[in-house]
Amino acid sequence: QVQLVESGGGLVQVGDSLRLSCAASGRPFSAINMAWFRQAPGKEREFVAVINKSGANTAYADSVKGRFTISRDNARNTAYLRMSNLKAEDSAVYYCAADQTAWLILNDYSYWGQGTQVTVSS
Repeated sequence: QVQLVESGGGLVQVGDSLRLSCAASGRPFSAINMAWFRQAPGKEREFVAVINKSGANTAYADSVKGRFTISRDNARNTAYLRMSNLKAEDSAVYYCAADQTAWLILNDYSYWGQGTQVTVSS
């Protein structure tokens, strides 16, 4: 089992930056891939970014490429999502997810956090 707790969400203005954190426990952190997904009201949950166990490989949704950066600190058992140049359409509940082998596909992830709300106001 892996427990995931997100933090760092909030209300920001268009163009602002925000960093989300996801603290993990219950399994060796370096043994799991970490990802961020988001879900806006009335929409399906969608992939945002993923990072592999060592942190050497990452992937991003086209909508956030160049603006968001995923990272991890294996010594602190924490993954991060740095969001810059935020847009109103980035407003959503952001979830972190973990799995030993999952990569881009939502349904492949075994463990999920409760989510943190990000609201970008224009």
